[in-house]
Amino acid sequence: MSIDLLEGTPAAMPRDNGELVFSEPWQVRAFGLAADLVDGGCFTWDEFRVHLIKAISRWETASGGGEVAEPWDYYQCWLTALEHTVAERDLLSGDAVADHVAAYASRPAGHDHSGDC
Repeated sequence: MSIDLLEGTPAAMPRDNGELVFSEPWQVRAFGLAADLVDGGCFTWDEFRVHLIKAISRWETASGGGEVAEPWDYYQCWLTALEHTVAERDLLSGDAVADHVAAYASRPAGHDHSGDC
């Protein structure tokens, strides 16, 4: 399945003239990590989409409910969905997640990621 299945849903990715839009290197990395995990058979886009829609909904509820919400950031919702999907599938322990997050955060922009589960 393709990332295009997100189109037309609340989980649709930001685009400009049809091209995906990323404003920070970490956003590209989060996208790439999810895509690699899907390509590697770790989970499906459908499974991920459920968590992404929930993350977006939680942000919308917080921003409209009088709470002080974080500014809108699609890829922060994407990252939250990725974390929940990885946890749901039990792909990494909590310590392993922290180790991988630190490793990915320290990599220079443009680094190639592999999708091993």
